Amino acid sequence: MPLRLHAPVVLPCDPECSVLRDAVVDVDGGRVVHVGPLATAPAFAGEVRELTGILLPGLVNAHAHSPMVVLRGLGGDLPLLRWLREAMWPAEAKMRPSDIRAGQLLGAVEMLRNGVTTSAEMYFHGEQLVDAVLAAGSRVLFGGAIMDLPGLPWKPMTDEISRWIDADGLRFGPHERVELGYGPHSAYVLSPEALGAVADEARSRGALLQIHVAESPDEDQAQRASHGSVPRLLEASGVLGGRVLSAHSVHLSPEDVSIYTAHGVGVAHCPGSNTKLASGIAPLRQYLDAGVAVGLGTDGPASNDDLDLFEEARLAALLSRVTTADATSMRAADALLLATRGGAAALGRDDLGALEVGRWADVVHVDVDDPAFATGLDAPDSQVLANLVWASGTRRVKDVWVGGEQVVAGGETTLVDRREAQAGVREVARRLR
Repeated sequence: MPLRLHAPVVLPCDPECSVLRDAVVDVDGGRVVHVGPLATAPAFAGEVRELTGILLPGLVNAHAHSPMVVLRGLGGDLPLLRWLREAMWPAEAKMRPSDIRAGQLLGAVEMLRNGVTTSAEMYFHGEQLVDAVLAAGSRVLFGGAIMDLPGLPWKPMTDEISRWIDADGLRFGPHERVELGYGPHSAYVLSPEALGAVADEARSRGALLQIHVAESPDEDQAQRASHGSVPRLLEASGVLGGRVLSAHSVHLSPEDVSIYTAHGVGVAHCPGSNTKLASGIAPLRQYLDAGVAVGLGTDGPASNDDLDLFEEARLAALLSRVTTADATSMRAADALLLATRGGAAALGRDDLGALEVGRWADVVHVDVDDPAFATGLDAPDSQVLANLVWASGTRRVKDVWVGGEQVVAGGETTLVDRREAQAGVREVARRLR
C-alpha cells in the first residue's frame, strides 16, 4: 500500500540542504514518488502517518567492517599497524562464518537505530554477512575482502566474488538491498598486478571496488618509494577509471587529489577511527573544493568504536574547522549532506542518500521531544539544522523505513530482537578472547 509520511519538517538533503515545512514524503513500490509541502501535495490514496519532528533520508555509511562488533574494545590503545597485526588479525583468524553473521546482525541493528540505512562493508564470508543484512532489513554494498597473505591467496577470493555476481546479479534482494562488489584490502597487501586484475573484474561488471588508501603515514612506505604515492600506483596499475571508493585517504598530496578528481574516485572519510588510531586528519575541505565525492564512514566498530554516523558528521566538521582555522569551512548543512547525499555519491549510487523522486524510500524520523530542540522547529532553518547535527545526533532517532518498510519503530528494530542479537555477539566474544 502507498505510504505518506507527514511531518513538521522534512530535510530532503538536496544539494542546497533545503528545509521543508509542514511537508510530506510519499512512497510507492519502495521508492519516493513525491516530496514537498502538504499544501501543494497531490491527492493521496493510501496509509498516512502523522509524525512529530523531522524526516530525513537514511544515512549512508561509506566504509565499515561491521562484523567486528564481536571484537569491540580489543587492542583499543594501539596504533594502526600494531592494532592490526597484534590484535585484529589474530582474533579474526579464529572467527567462524557464523560469527560474522552474528556480528553483522548486531551491527545492522545498531546502525538502523542510529538512522544508518546503508553501509558499505568490506569483509569475509559474504553469504553470512548478506543474510544478516536481509534479516535486519537494512541495505549493504558488500565488497568481498581480497588479500594476498599466507593461506589467503588473492585470486580465489576474487573469483569467488565474480562467480557470485555472475550468478545472482550486481544487485538483488527486496528493493535491491544488496549490492555486490570487490574489496582489495590495500596496496600494501596486494601487488600492483593483482590490484589491476581485480579492478578489471570490477569494471567489467560495473561493480564498486573498495580499497584502503593512505590511512597512516607509515603503512605504505615501499609503495610510495616505488611510485611516489598510492594513488599514483593505483593509476599506473589500471585500478582507477571504474567505480572506486578510496577509504580513509588521510595522507594525500595535491597531485593525488587531482588524480582522484580526474578519475572520479570517491572518498570515505573516517574521522573517528583515524583520530582514535592517531592516523591523522584527512584534508576534507581540500577534497570537496577539488570536486571529489566524499562520504563518511565509521570504519570497524573495533577501531572507532561505534557505528554512529551523526558522530562522524560532527567530528568531520569540527576537525575541518580546526585544521583550516575557519569556522565557516563546514556548516551543519554540509555535515548532514556528507552523511547522506555525499555518501551515496562516493559509492556511485544515485538512488540513495536523498528524499527525491525515484530514489529508494529510506527514511529516518527524528523525534524532537528533547532539550536539543527546545528552541522549537519554528526556529530559522539554520538553527533547526544546527540543533539536529550539533546537539541531537542519533539519540532521538525514533522510526526508520528502508524501501518503504518500517524497520525501526519507537527506537527498536522491528525485524530483529536487539537483546537476542546482543546475546549472540556476547557468546562469540567469549570464545575469541
